[in-house]
Amino acid sequence: MGGTRFIGVFLSRLLVEEGHQVTLFTRGKSPITQQLPGESDEDYAKFSSKVHILLFSRCYLKSDLLPHFETDAVDPKSRHKGKLETESLLESKDVNWTSIRPVYIYGPLNYNPVEEWFFHRLKAGRPIPIPSSGIQITQLGHVKDLAKAFVQVLCNEKASKQVFNISGKKYVTFDGLARACAKAGGFPEPEIIHYNPKEFDFGKKKAFPFRDQHFFASIDKAKSELGWKPEFDLVGGLADSYNLDFGRGTFRKEADFSTDDMILGKTLVLQS
Repeated sequence: MGGTRFIGVFLSRLLVEEGHQVTLFTRGKSPITQQLPGESDEDYAKFSSKVHILLFSRCYLKSDLLPHFETDAVDPKSRHKGKLETESLLESKDVNWTSIRPVYIYGPLNYNPVEEWFFHRLKAGRPIPIPSSGIQITQLGHVKDLAKAFVQVLCNEKASKQVFNISGKKYVTFDGLARACAKAGGFPEPEIIHYNPKEFDFGKKKAFPFRDQHFFASIDKAKSELGWKPEFDLVGGLADSYNLDFGRGTFRKEADFSTDDMILGKTLVLQS
């Protein structure tokens, strides 16, 4: 499991407190452990001394046939030099393992500005710029539904040496996500501006929080074999995120509308 940001930092502590031996599988891009707000030096030292680390990285191989199932091929190029093919390693060690593969995750404390990006623009009363190229639909799962899936695989014989995709109930278009964020935060219906990213040079800045090539994963196996199901619908999950995070005035990144202004400036010129 990842354990350096968002759900992992809290879940790993709960597992250590319950007496479990915890090994974090991480890409190594963030500090392996970090002290949480309000956590004492003693508790942090106790936690970090009991955690083991392995480095890995893997994703599904791109395909024209979606959604992905757990038996689909993974991308060999996603395994960086010196890092490990996770399931094969665990199988060779003859240990009991379960692999959880989530898609885009959202919810309170999200470090990835999936919903925050939309909330910033809605709060400022600005149009929502959405790219018109690439895949125009995505798949999201709420962090609390993901946490429940982790709990349900513990001490579960059906989860032994199995892989499970975890996500929300439905797919959503980018336009639909913008409207869902507006409903969740109590904002008016947003104005949506579509643009072609190929017509702009944004430099190193990211103009939109989602990839233009995305995969979709079936959650049928987790539902049938674990008895797991997502509890949050999209608007309800986004409302939970807004009310417990952005709506309280907390967020990970300050609003940056510089790429929006480039898009809107060109759009207004073309319209005039």
